[in-house]
Parts: sequence; C-alpha cells; structure tokens
Amino acid sequence: MSMFQIFNVSGSAISAQQQRLNVVASNLANADAVAGPDGKAYKARHIHFQTVPMGGQASAGVKVQNITESDTPNRRVFEPNHPSADAQGYVTHSNVNPVEEMVNMISASRSYQNNVEVMNTAKSLMLKTLQMGQ
Repeated sequence: MSMFQIFNVSGSAISAQQQRLNVVASNLANADAVAGPDGKAYKARHIHFQTVPMGGQASAGVKVQNITESDTPNRRVFEPNHPSADAQGYVTHSNVNPVEEMVNMISASRSYQNNVEVMNTAKSLMLKTLQMGQ
C-alpha cells in the first residue's frame, strides 16, 4: 500500500462518520416527536458500514452500505387530552433512545477525530521523509 492510499482510507472513513453523525442528529432531533398527520411516528434510523478491500477498481476504505429504520416498537404513552391521542387515549412517540444516540454520537466523533489524526500523522511522516534528502 502506498502512503497516498492512507489518505483514501482515512478520507472514506471520515466521510462515513460524517454520514453517521447526520443520522444521529436526525434521530436526536426527532426524539420527542409524536405521530404526524399520517398517523406514523418517526422511527430511529441506523447506519451500516461496509469495508472496501484493497485491489480492484475501488480504493480501500469504508463506505455506507445502507441506512435502515429501527424495528423497535414506538413508545405509546397514555395522554387522553393530547390532540394526537388515538381512540384509546394513547399517543405514539418515536422509538429513539436519546441515551443510545448520544453514545453513538460520541463514538462517531471520536472515530472522526482518530481518522483526522491518522491523516495528520501520515502527512508529518511524508514531510520528514522528504526532509531526509536535504
């Protein structure tokens, strides 16, 4: 693997973590959402990554394989006076777990930071290699 491919690997990981942070932000923004006019509440989304091996036409790294909706049932809370309550008096809330999403956000930001550090270290090593010839 050439030194320049390190930038491709880290760059793809940074891009994937950025998408992960966007999904987490969307989940957190809708954590307290109730069912909309269509009667369906927001469902948490999860991102799935896929490794891209070296060789072939694509460079090595990671990519987003897909984004899926959580199959966890939505929370139903008994609030008979709420305007969105159904005939039994229950309001359907999103199935987002804010604690889990915060942990996911911290993990994604740490991964992002680590990949930036990998790129900085690779750049530093390349500069030192160039300076050896002087």
